[in-house]
Amino acid sequence: MPGIDYREVRERISMSDVLGQLSYEPTAVHGSQLRGPCPVHESSAPASRSFSVNLTTNAFRCFSCGAAGNQLDLWSAVHKLPLHSTAIDLCERLNVDIPWMENR
Repeated sequence: MPGIDYREVRERISMSDVLGQLSYEPTAVHGSQLRGPCPVHESSAPASRSFSVNLTTNAFRCFSCGAAGNQLDLWSAVHKLPLHSTAIDLCERLNVDIPWMENR
């Protein structure tokens, strides 16, 4: 299986892109900080603010289920995919060239 340059994927695909693919609707917005229900453990309370996202740093954390990471980690956790499949899936959905690593 060819390798993927995950750093390059993270540069090409933002947290905003991932949240858009998830049709995420925050309950609170403060600049680049979003709060709302967690898409990882599928919070059912519409006013939930346990999920926090920083669009500047492309980082998220859920204070209920403990999920945390970057945009690839979020997609991986929501769709229960390994990182390699996550990168391919997101690149294909967003029409981004997959940054394959050259064999060395």
